[in-house]
Amino acid sequence: MTEGNYKILIAEDDASLRHIVSAFFVKNGFEVDQAADGDEACRSVMQNRYDAIVLDIMMPYKDGREVCKFIRTRYDVPVIFLTALGTEKDIIEGYESGADEYVTKPFSTKLLLVKVNALINRYRGLLVKDGHVTVDEIVIEPSKRQVSVSGKRIELSPKEYDLLLYFIENKERVLSRDKILDSVWGDDFEGYDRAVDTYVKKLRASLGDASYHIETVIKSGYIWKNKG
Repeated sequence: MTEGNYKILIAEDDASLRHIVSAFFVKNGFEVDQAADGDEACRSVMQNRYDAIVLDIMMPYKDGREVCKFIRTRYDVPVIFLTALGTEKDIIEGYESGADEYVTKPFSTKLLLVKVNALINRYRGLLVKDGHVTVDEIVIEPSKRQVSVSGKRIELSPKEYDLLLYFIENKERVLSRDKILDSVWGDDFEGYDRAVDTYVKKLRASLGDASYHIETVIKSGYIWKNKG
């Protein structure tokens, strides 16, 4: 499932879980470094270049949020929290500390792999530079999950944000509702494909003057088009 020889760091103080996750990623073609605590994670980040970093939050010495903030002051790299802390407050604090994605335990290693691959492709495809992605009048800060249109900050729900990035990553490609559901909502979604229409409508409203980027393709789905 991996699309290249990616190198990732897995920082987790539970040795058994760390080895299981690491072995799964190695089996799927990744090069994996491991860290058992926050200090070791920071040292590894300074000594290596990673395509993605998976962090537990509750680690000795420095917790995952501290490590994530340390990473954000130095590098543009996708960070995903893998943690037992699953309250709304925990998740919000995780994103505020700079995480790109948040996965709660117990979890599916297959789903984690999909999310890591998606984040790596997102960073590479979106050309993150100095912590920002610029698409015409839209500016995205992946580490903060913040979006601005023509210099004005807009508020997006988590799913609207994911949908926006998915459209941009797949610009100029017609995307069916089923494809969007599978990629943005995942296999565990039990609703109907018309949920896509609802969220596209919300996203267009949030984008305001930039909503023209999302075009409806009759009987097919949607397509994102940049200027020109």
